[in-house]
Amino acid sequence: MTDLSAVDPQLREPLPVIMAASPRPLTLEVLPVRRQLGRDLRLTDEQMTRGGRITIESRDGYLIVRPAGATGPLPGVVYLHGGGLMVGDERSDMPVVLDWVEQAGVAVVSVDYRLAPEHAYPAQVEDCHAALTWTAAHADDLGLDGRLILAGVSAGGGLAAATALLNRDRGGPELTGLLLVCPMLDDRTVDHEVRPYDTWSSVSNRTGWTALLGDARGGPDVPPYAAPARATDLSGLPPAFIDVGTADIFLAEDVAFAQRLWAAGSLADLHVWAGGYHGFDASVPDAAVSRSARAARIDWLRRLLQVTV
Repeated sequence: MTDLSAVDPQLREPLPVIMAASPRPLTLEVLPVRRQLGRDLRLTDEQMTRGGRITIESRDGYLIVRPAGATGPLPGVVYLHGGGLMVGDERSDMPVVLDWVEQAGVAVVSVDYRLAPEHAYPAQVEDCHAALTWTAAHADDLGLDGRLILAGVSAGGGLAAATALLNRDRGGPELTGLLLVCPMLDDRTVDHEVRPYDTWSSVSNRTGWTALLGDARGGPDVPPYAAPARATDLSGLPPAFIDVGTADIFLAEDVAFAQRLWAAGSLADLHVWAGGYHGFDASVPDAAVSRSARAARIDWLRRLLQVTV
């Protein structure tokens, strides 16, 4: 019998359906199918407006999402989607992002960065840094108040950390915060044993990092702007929020990244959710642990921005 004792009880029952919903593990052979499934699951414009509570528009290739009827400038979030560096676009992950817009009162600029393997490093992080720079330059006409947060889920979380490092070293716009949800940070952690609850397995992880880095993956010359866990200096970064589940392949690297942020003198909230596998709160949003995880991120945003919504 499959041992799922490491998984939260409310996350266990839906797991077979989740695992069967798309080809797993993610390999280059099944990549076209996974990309199409992602496109099929995107919210429509009508769904994204949530009955008129949210407005959406596109500018210069970016998706702009704002609370409807907002008066005065808002804090801005530059959002980088998940998908293992190979899947997704600016409309991915919107159910989570729209909660931030409604409940934390932020405006979101969502980025359609180039994907591997068609585009190798540094295409992705350069696209993300360009989006951050564009957002800062257009803050006034976007209705932003100058406060900027970089945020991302999974591969997007890794890209958010990488972009923050690149932005620091280039002397780019000042960042208010860094929101990393189960971030994909380290190209060297691809040899874990595959477990029955690995919604993102070591095989998928190896595919993603190899698509990005090719033969350089795992070697001595990978820069921190590709794999942020490689950074030797984490000083000078803004306050961060990091969360991850105990059944997530990224647990060790995410906890280690938070510890290194603390050692560098940075403020960082770390939340480790017992029994959560990769992407649990998006896959099973009604589970108690999922509700807690989503609420913790919104609480952090509100505290960081001193927002009362």
